[in-house]
Amino acid sequence: MLVASFMDAVDVTVVNMALPSIEREVGASTSELQWITGGYALAFALGLITGGRLGDLFGRRRIFLLGMAGFTLTSLICGVSHSPELLLGGRVAQGAMAALMVPQVLSLIHVTFPERERGKVFGIYGAVMALGTVTGPLIGALIVEGDLMGWGWRPIFLVNIPLGVAGLLAGALVISESKAERAARLDIVGVVLAAAGLLALVLPLTQGRELGWPAWTYVSMAASAPLLALFVAWERRLTRRGGSPLVVLSLFSRRSFAGGQGVQLMFGLASGVFFLAWTLYLQLGLGWSPLRAGLSGLPLSAAMMAGAGVSMQVLVPRFGRVVLQAGALLATAGMLLYLYLAQHYGAGIAPWQAIVPLIPVGLGMGLIVAPLTDLILSEVPHEHAGSASGLTNTTIQLGQAVGVALSSVAFFGRLGHGGPAEQAQRMPHAFADSLWYVAGVFAAAFVLLFAVPRLAGRKPGGAGEQRRPEEHQERVPVS
Repeated sequence: MLVASFMDAVDVTVVNMALPSIEREVGASTSELQWITGGYALAFALGLITGGRLGDLFGRRRIFLLGMAGFTLTSLICGVSHSPELLLGGRVAQGAMAALMVPQVLSLIHVTFPERERGKVFGIYGAVMALGTVTGPLIGALIVEGDLMGWGWRPIFLVNIPLGVAGLLAGALVISESKAERAARLDIVGVVLAAAGLLALVLPLTQGRELGWPAWTYVSMAASAPLLALFVAWERRLTRRGGSPLVVLSLFSRRSFAGGQGVQLMFGLASGVFFLAWTLYLQLGLGWSPLRAGLSGLPLSAAMMAGAGVSMQVLVPRFGRVVLQAGALLATAGMLLYLYLAQHYGAGIAPWQAIVPLIPVGLGMGLIVAPLTDLILSEVPHEHAGSASGLTNTTIQLGQAVGVALSSVAFFGRLGHGGPAEQAQRMPHAFADSLWYVAGVFAAAFVLLFAVPRLAGRKPGGAGEQRRPEEHQERVPVS
């Protein structure tokens, strides 16, 4: 199960450092580069809740092994791709297989280990996920720079094959089958409406600039709103009839849940725009090698981990919501500092100037992301904890997919068309312009956090005060 979790965490970020190499070797366009990253996140997001329900219905072990087998096979397809279309299709399929595999891991941990051992197991699981996320860009950079056996970027996908085969064999031997005693039926209509509405928004955002914004792109974006409204209406109708909706809409009546989901969405949007633009800026705009670009991200990762640790253990228990708002302001300030340096120095920016702004950005992101899930679930009843957790994971993945699509306007639109030399010359200013969007998204997260109760996350007696009786909320364990 940890093998599966590590593969997924790495694959979300590992491809970023290989994008310039993929662009050169297979001739991918800018919209195809966006789909290679955003397509995985979109398919993963759309399938997460569905994947969890399928495990409850047909057996968690069975769906887990099916997802891992599919993930391994699609990794092979990505690794042997010689055209951007095949690579793009492989990445979307890979995200769909991850959506089958990943939700089963937490469910299997819950039913496999006794309660007294789960704390340690979830701690190991969290450490592995964090390790995969942090090391993904560096692993990608090392593989591309090392050019193993002359295969270039391909081993970033092919390395999943031995891992996947080992995980499959071990899983088949040691994981016991389990199903939910009363599994909810799969909301097929909800799945179709949600997928159609989101695809109608993401597809034109990604393809529109490159195609010259034909009429269908505007029609598609306009159609996304009624499709998503129809999805909400269907979910309400299903709830009234006593069915099993894909999304429990009543959860949004709780301030911490609704505000927290908005912040999750903003976090995903910001990371979707920033990491794609930043990777191309360092390698194509500044001429850095993949390894140098990957190493430059270590201060961001270290600052994020430090912010997460101090936020969860020290600050939020004492000061509550204001810590997350301070993180949003810190991330905004870091982005504005990076914007100024990139605009002022252009391609002549010094390495330390390109790295220093990442420290406040990482600290701010750590202050937000670590306690956010706990705050979102703080007012959720126990019977809806699973649905709320799945929706929380889905929201950030959707945000990343839409953020990557928005980079078509925020970054590639400023970059314009032309040859590699022309684009490299315009790259620093296009990157700086994209940071206006990212800073604005973090500022929006600061505002949305006012929807979260002020003392959310506070422990009794924190900061020298006792909570008022009405502020004692039932806590739901984070899974």
